Amino acid sequence: MTRPIIWARRLVTTFAALLAVTTVPATAHAGTDPEAPAGFVALRSVAPTILEEIRYATAHNFVGEPVDGYRQPLCILTRPAAQALAEAQAGLLRQGYSLKVYDCYRPQRAVDHFVRWAQDLDDQAMKAEFYPDVDKTRLFADGYIAEKSGHSRGSTVDLTLVKLPALPTRPYHPGQPLVPCTAPQAERFPDNSVDMGTGYDCFDTLSHTADPRVQGAQRANRLLLKSTLESLGFVNLAEEWWHYTFKPETYPDTYFDFPVSAKSLTGRP
Repeated sequence: MTRPIIWARRLVTTFAALLAVTTVPATAHAGTDPEAPAGFVALRSVAPTILEEIRYATAHNFVGEPVDGYRQPLCILTRPAAQALAEAQAGLLRQGYSLKVYDCYRPQRAVDHFVRWAQDLDDQAMKAEFYPDVDKTRLFADGYIAEKSGHSRGSTVDLTLVKLPALPTRPYHPGQPLVPCTAPQAERFPDNSVDMGTGYDCFDTLSHTADPRVQGAQRANRLLLKSTLESLGFVNLAEEWWHYTFKPETYPDTYFDFPVSAKSLTGRP
């Protein structure tokens, strides 16, 4: 009788492990999209002065087109993460800066879009800007693309600093000449943010937050962002100066797939 008990225990352990990481399916019911849980809010409802430039709702990103699931240029986050950003913004405003978010909650369908794009080695339309010195065959091995993203759990944000008053930026037009994200700021695509040493979403080791080649004002800007956010509970991803996760996460084991749109927040503030 011992062997059946052992096997039963193993099955229970395996099943528990499978449940530890949950992906919410793309549709709650046939033909409908899921809504965000009550723990999610639009950042602008909590911190309306934070600037938003949601790149994946546009064609100005490494894919070169609007990404699946981004139906509106809207920052959605778990409420604790949004409230912490609001506190960070209050302190930065007193110093003459504003936060600007590039990406917040990211649906699983967007991550799936990234994976399909990375597997298509013939699509190199945006290489000259976003991964000029990285072979596309290396994107998975080097960790630039993965099948899961912490952004889908809702407490991770990509962001930068903007010196006030914020200047307008010209729009990106598909097909225009591209400049490497590692080029000097004056040569890169115009962004009203401070100089962080690379552009956003730059697939290069120069994007590592503490890369020793980044010095002077660029390093000071990275450290100001880092110290401000870390003092409020955010943790930086060492490979990306723009990537921060608020801890503890509200949904540490769930990867959501509701669309980025105000409709996903229906009935929520």
